[in-house]
Amino acid sequence: MNIDILTQIFIDVDDFFKTFEPEIERLRLESGLNGIRNRKTNLSDSEMMTIYICFHHSHYTNFKAYYNEYVSVRWQDEFPGLCSYERFNSLQKRLLIPMIVFLKEHCMGKCRGINFIDSTTIKVCHIKREKQHRVLNGLATKGKSTMGWFFGFKLHLIINDKGEILSFYLSKANTDDRDMDVMNVLTQNIFGKIFADRGYISQVLADYLWNDGIHLIYKLRKNMKKQNISDIDKVLLRKRALIESVNDELKNICAIEHSRHRSLQGFLNNLVTALCAYHYLPKKPSLNIEPIYDHQQKLIPYAA
Repeated sequence: MNIDILTQIFIDVDDFFKTFEPEIERLRLESGLNGIRNRKTNLSDSEMMTIYICFHHSHYTNFKAYYNEYVSVRWQDEFPGLCSYERFNSLQKRLLIPMIVFLKEHCMGKCRGINFIDSTTIKVCHIKREKQHRVLNGLATKGKSTMGWFFGFKLHLIINDKGEILSFYLSKANTDDRDMDVMNVLTQNIFGKIFADRGYISQVLADYLWNDGIHLIYKLRKNMKKQNISDIDKVLLRKRALIESVNDELKNICAIEHSRHRSLQGFLNNLVTALCAYHYLPKKPSLNIEPIYDHQQKLIPYAA
């Protein structure tokens, strides 16, 4: 892995913890015991989070092998307080909340008026083993995508034209892409236009978003009337494959999906750190477009 990316990730994470930890201490509930056990570890939380995020930039698909064969061998100088894998595994449980906050505050892009939406499957096991699955029993569900039936979850994403993730939502596998609760969360800080595939065809949804100042543009079925949209919007609609490239990088580069989870905590840690790791990819799928806004941050024309 590039040492410059490692350094950049650690600097960002360490700066985040400098503001996060005092705030957590301020909000911590007082314990009824005489003393609060809060021993400092040789490996700081910022170092552990950095190692976790960097795992998704490596060619390893197994974190234990990555830690024992790569981190413990090559990064002794960068992390002098390295502990055993078993100790690291017991300590990483406290990283979930800081990682979620770090993801939301530092790894999300900014809306530029040109947005793409899609959902992708997050499989937790092969569909034939769904009845034998125990780790996420009661949480993972059976659903159907364009590629067939699967068992797990759905990850809903909105990205901008630069390939940056603007918002995400993890839902059950059988959740409709047009679910109002999901769309309400996803589009909280979104404005301008959203380009979608045929899975988002819904006049009710389009009217709902229009009332919030968002224009939903989707691919039509063959038996539907043509939309009254501009030629530029037609070109951008054909560029909707951009978000498919983002989903591909999340799965094949950042390893957001695998079937070896041992706990719900491990599943969520892997998901959040993969999204964080995507933010640090040196090159993301993007369009060579520069939007223009007025003083109210409303999209005017598109400029190439």
